[in-house]
Amino acid sequence: MRRTRRATIYDVAEAAGVSKSLVSLVLRDSPHVSEARRTAVLEAIERLDYRPSQAAAALAGGSSRTVGVVIDDYTNLWFVELLRGLQDGLTSAGLRIAVSDRTLNSHIESDPLDGFLSTRVEALVLATEPTASMRIPPNMPVVVAGNRETEIPGADLAASDDRLGGRLATEHLIGLGHRHIAHVAGGGGASAQRLDGYLGAMRDAGLAPVVVTPSRATTEETGYAGTMTLLEAHPGTTAVFASNDSMAMGALAAARDRGLEVPADLSVIGYDASPLAATHLMQLTTIDSLNREIGAEVATALLSRLTEPGREPVATRLIPQLVERSTTAAPRRRL
Repeated sequence: MRRTRRATIYDVAEAAGVSKSLVSLVLRDSPHVSEARRTAVLEAIERLDYRPSQAAAALAGGSSRTVGVVIDDYTNLWFVELLRGLQDGLTSAGLRIAVSDRTLNSHIESDPLDGFLSTRVEALVLATEPTASMRIPPNMPVVVAGNRETEIPGADLAASDDRLGGRLATEHLIGLGHRHIAHVAGGGGASAQRLDGYLGAMRDAGLAPVVVTPSRATTEETGYAGTMTLLEAHPGTTAVFASNDSMAMGALAAARDRGLEVPADLSVIGYDASPLAATHLMQLTTIDSLNREIGAEVATALLSRLTEPGREPVATRLIPQLVERSTTAAPRRRL
C-alpha cells in the first residue's frame, strides 16, 4: 500500500501563499492577522487535512495542552476508570492526557518525568508512589491520585478513604458469619490503609487477624502466591480479603487449584470495582473506591491549580462503597 505523506506547516504556508510564521499565528488564534489571510490559511488547513504537531508546538514555546500522568503498571486495573474520569474532566478545558508507566519505562529513564518535561506538559498527575528520582519543577502544578506513603509539598490529593474501605470489606465478611478471615496484602499507601481497616475491624470483632504479604506488588500472580501460602498455613480460613481486584483474581485461582468451591468453601472479596470484576464470569464482590469520580476530582484540582497557582493544596477523599456479588456468602460447616 502506498503511504500518503502527512502535510506539514510549510505545505500549508505554500498553499495559502503566506509565510510559516503567519500560519503559526493563525494556529494560535492571534488577533494580529487579517481576515483575508486567516481565511486563506484555514482553507489550506482543511484542504490538506493538516494536523499540527503538539510536540513541535511545545518545543517552540507554545502550550502543549497536555497533562502527564505517571502510573505504576498498566496491568493494575484501577487505572481504567481513573483515566476515564480524568479525561472527561479535562476535555471541556481543551486538555488531553499522556500516560507513562513507571515500571515499563524504568530501563529507559532514571526519572519517569523526563519524557513529560521535555515536551512541556501543562501539569502532572502522580498515580504512583512518588520517588526520590522524580525531579518535579518548582512551579509545576501537581495532583496526587490515590493514597501514597510519600507526600509532595504543595500538591493536591484526590483519593478514596482506603482505611474505611478495608473496614467495609472485613465487616461484610464478619456480617456473613465468617470468623477465620485472612487478608492478602500488598505494598504502598493505599494497601497499608486497607490493611489498617482490616485490622481495626478484626480487633473490634474480637477476631484473630491473619495477614499474608507476598510482595509489594498487587498483581494476580502475587494474589495467587499469597493465597496458596495462606491456605497451606491456615487451612481453616473461610474468607479472604484481597488488597485489590487483581489480587482477588489470583485468590480465586488459588482456591480452584486447592479444590475449594467459591463461595461455599471460601469467600473472596476484592477492592477497586474494576470492569473485570463486574463481568458475568467473575461476579466478584468488591469495594468500589469510586475511581472514575477520583479522576474527575483530579481534573477539578488541576484546573483550579492552573488558574490559581498560589492557592493552598486541597486533599479530597471519597467514601467507598460495598458492591456485593457472588463470590461471598455465609460459610458452610466443614466436615
